[in-house]
Amino acid sequence: MNKAKDNKENIVEEQVDATQTETAEGTETVEMTAEEKLKEELGQEKDKFLRLFAEFENYKKRTSKERVELFQTASKDVMVSLLPILDDFDRAYSEISKTEEKDLLKGVELISQKLKTTLTQKGLSEMEVKAGDVFDADFHQAVTQIPAPSEDLKGKIVDVIEKGYKLGETVIRFPKVVTGQ
Repeated sequence: MNKAKDNKENIVEEQVDATQTETAEGTETVEMTAEEKLKEELGQEKDKFLRLFAEFENYKKRTSKERVELFQTASKDVMVSLLPILDDFDRAYSEISKTEEKDLLKGVELISQKLKTTLTQKGLSEMEVKAGDVFDADFHQAVTQIPAPSEDLKGKIVDVIEKGYKLGETVIRFPKVVTGQ
């Protein structure tokens, strides 16, 4: 019986050793899984952070661009409201230049130049359009068409009725022209 008892004890010890080995291997597997899980969570958090950072950078760029556009739009409204005054100065200058009063002409010219210089400093520029230029619907507004006085003016600008202006690169008033057909 002692032999049987010793065999039972050996078998029990072997089973315990096997269980401990399995547990140790299982623990390693669980630890590896936990480590991998932590690495995966870290990767996900890094991804979230990078996406959030990129979204914030886009937000900063967008708000900066909107702010610049707001300032341009604000000045655009003021510039558009001043364009009729520029037109009136041009008409006054052309009428006063017909008179003999040179002092009056000089006064109107000085005020007109000062206004134009100030507006030019703020980004306003006159669009260069003259009779004989090719008509382009993207940059000119045709008010009417008349029979061309000569063959070379067909499809071209015959007369400029109202000047056009740009604010920076944006056209704020298209030149009004008469075209020849």
